[in-house]
Amino acid sequence: MDRMSTLCYIERDGKYLMLHRTVKENDVNRDKWIGVGGHFEHGESPEECLLREVKEETGYTLTSWEYRGIVTFVYGKDTVEYMSLYTTDGFEGTPIECDEGELEWVEKERIPSLELWEGDKIFFRLLDEGREFFSLKLVYNTEDILQYAALDGKTMELFDEVNPDGSRTGVVKERGVVHAEGALHATAHTWIVRPNGKSGYDLLLQKRSACKDSNPGCYDISSAGHVEAGHGYRETALRELREELGINASEEQLREIGTRRGGFKGEFYGRPFLDNELSRIYLYEEPVDISYLHLQESEVSEVIWMDYGECCENVAENRMPHCIYMEELEILGKALGILKTEREERL
Repeated sequence: MDRMSTLCYIERDGKYLMLHRTVKENDVNRDKWIGVGGHFEHGESPEECLLREVKEETGYTLTSWEYRGIVTFVYGKDTVEYMSLYTTDGFEGTPIECDEGELEWVEKERIPSLELWEGDKIFFRLLDEGREFFSLKLVYNTEDILQYAALDGKTMELFDEVNPDGSRTGVVKERGVVHAEGALHATAHTWIVRPNGKSGYDLLLQKRSACKDSNPGCYDISSAGHVEAGHGYRETALRELREELGINASEEQLREIGTRRGGFKGEFYGRPFLDNELSRIYLYEEPVDISYLHLQESEVSEVIWMDYGECCENVAENRMPHCIYMEELEILGKALGILKTEREERL
């Protein structure tokens, strides 16, 4: 069943007027906080629906508004809704009680803590970023779990939120929302190593592309990436090796050496960035000739070999731009010590 509707966020003094939907038992939005709006009546234009619904639900008459986007909302197998999204700070009139639930002016900073659709958090982010107009598609199952999102026709990355023990919470979040909220999520890290005559091992470091959303131009782990919703650590590690470096590795060639939780608070491109990740760490010991690697331009600008001991010193004393954690180098060092002993025994 295809439907058309409007959704409006009225703004005043750094707050949005939010509607807590608590009245209708069979409401797909039951117990969630949303804007005001509703379905088109026969023959209505989006603006006519907007003005009527806002008046009926709030008592306000809009004096100005901005058409910010179209949201394609897919719920289960039977519900498809096309929502015209508006914002406004121009209104007049006397507020009334709403028969759909409770209306409340909520500070923008507090909105992510409310019971929201995960997809709503995406368009709140887009609104906050000042996007003039966007087309957002959101697909949910009947348990309200986000399964797919696309912005202007391009698929967005979705991650499972995880508990500290690595189990999934059952909530799926979009990448930008994850880093806006600092939600705990999973990543896979792979360190490529080769024996040397100095500290015992060289590490392959990648330099992050200048267009990365965090730590652009910094030296990093050989290969790393987010675990996409519904996927696992090892398959992610293999995928990132292939995509970032052109290395087609097998599962047996990855040696798992530990798990580490880490994160940081930063600011990139004028916006806060909160990283909170649970990382599974792997070693890759097969021979690698960096002159034959195929680097993913959007992710990696170059790769270099660096002695393990030198890398530790550079990271500890910040001698180079990097986003490498000393705790992870220590985990790596312990594993390399074991590998060195095994190699000496074979010789």
